[in-house]
Amino acid sequence: MNNAQKYSRGYFMPPYECLKWTKKEYIDRAPKWCSVDLRDGNQALIIPMSLEEKLEFFAHLVKIGFKEIEIGFPAASETEYEFCRTLIEKDLIPDDVTIQVLTQSREHIIKKTFEAIKGAKNAIVHLYNSTSVAQREQVFRKEKPEIIDIAVTGAKLCEEYRNAADGSCKIIFEYSPESFTGTEPEFALEICNAVLDVWKPTAEKPVIINLPVTVEMSLPHVYASQIEYMCENMNYRENVIVSLHPHNDRGCAVADSELGLLAGADRIEGTCFGNGERTGNVDIVTLALNMFTHGVDPELDFSDMPALVEIYERVTRMKVYDRSPYAGSLVFAAFSGSHQDAIAKGMRWREEKDPEHWTVPYLPLDPKDVGRQYDGDVIRINSQSGKGGIGYLLQKQYGYTLPKKMAEDFGYAVKSVSDHKHAELQPNEIYEIFKTRYLNKKQPYDISEVHYTQNADESITAKITAEDKTSGEHKVYEANGNGRLDAVANAIKDALNMDFVLETYEEHAIERHSNSEAVSYISIVHGGKTYWGAGRHSDIIVSGVRALISAINNIGE
Repeated sequence: MNNAQKYSRGYFMPPYECLKWTKKEYIDRAPKWCSVDLRDGNQALIIPMSLEEKLEFFAHLVKIGFKEIEIGFPAASETEYEFCRTLIEKDLIPDDVTIQVLTQSREHIIKKTFEAIKGAKNAIVHLYNSTSVAQREQVFRKEKPEIIDIAVTGAKLCEEYRNAADGSCKIIFEYSPESFTGTEPEFALEICNAVLDVWKPTAEKPVIINLPVTVEMSLPHVYASQIEYMCENMNYRENVIVSLHPHNDRGCAVADSELGLLAGADRIEGTCFGNGERTGNVDIVTLALNMFTHGVDPELDFSDMPALVEIYERVTRMKVYDRSPYAGSLVFAAFSGSHQDAIAKGMRWREEKDPEHWTVPYLPLDPKDVGRQYDGDVIRINSQSGKGGIGYLLQKQYGYTLPKKMAEDFGYAVKSVSDHKHAELQPNEIYEIFKTRYLNKKQPYDISEVHYTQNADESITAKITAEDKTSGEHKVYEANGNGRLDAVANAIKDALNMDFVLETYEEHAIERHSNSEAVSYISIVHGGKTYWGAGRHSDIIVSGVRALISAINNIGE
């Protein structure tokens, strides 16, 4: 691109170095959370939510644990006003939840805003006006004193209407110098302090000062320095809740929020999954679960992520991206063979060691903590998958623990099927491949009967009835061996006039409710090649014989 000179930095650094936040390692406690899904998020939708959809989403936000929820701009439209009144008149707001409403610094709008919240128990009245250089010069065409006057006039009107209210509603004020990131920090501080001097916050009546990333203009560390400057110089700081409202124009909203919290902020306004104007608001799901993976309780409950995704997608008509952190359908999925192998080994290590902390490779979060499952969510099978993941899925879903070399053979078979289909394989499809390729195979040969005799020299004689399904012939053969399986193998060699070496034999039980069945795995070497078979039966001896004949039946394939 040859016109980069068209652009220049639109932000302003604080007047002195503000880098104390860089000394902090991580966020050690949850901020106050305010969901703005029903206002900031809703106004960005192609089809805004209906009243019924808003009510349903509001109830779910409460269930998650939000204690502050922005519900709209009541003076902006009858729809917004009706939603506010419905929540209040139908007593749908829990006593510990505060609704938040927006207002501009204009008396008729402020008046209607206070009318809208009448009867609520707790409310935040959020006053804002734009302060950036671009807005002052291009939109309002006003000088700094005139912009301050807009804010102060609005603050005084809010105070008057709160004093005139009947007192049944606990009202907290919030002020935003909108377009903060394009405002000189010194001027942002001046206008915020002017508003605070009107409201005079106390411990009993704190004030929220919201410092929004209305449009993202800088690297996150610049925003953090701006926040630190504001926090250090703001009047009444001990009674002020410093709030952040980051948008995502540069894709850094989460980083802006996290560094802003390190810099001294107390509160976050955002949406679930980052819905909002342009590239969206900060994603509270990501922020909260980032804290969670550092061992910090975010004080929000995302343990049923599929339910939240379902309601969000339905009422917003938006889509949670498949790779969206923590919530996307593929965020826990491992297709790569090396990743699957590491995850499978990590999960087995957890089962063996039962460690205090979660440390499974490639999984920064236990999927079960957000309502996801290991089977189907974590190990996903396609042509890129490896034997470790395929074997892990077969073991977890169906109880089969394959010998290492057999898992490798099976892995190649599964990958070949996926490659030819050009598709991901589901667990039931993988199990079908296993059964078809190895389990209890009776074509073209089968053994319908086996009788054993213990000899004086402790050897075993096996008498087998062998059936050739191709010709329909049944023949009886006898042979001796060191054990039952060895004797059967020797009898089969005579029956088929075939030479092979029994190389591998492993077995284990498969529990199914009150019943237990045995599964056996056998490999034989014939003509320099290895062939595998599996057998399953309630009798371990029978399962071994079935595995042997299955391996023999694979010789011709």
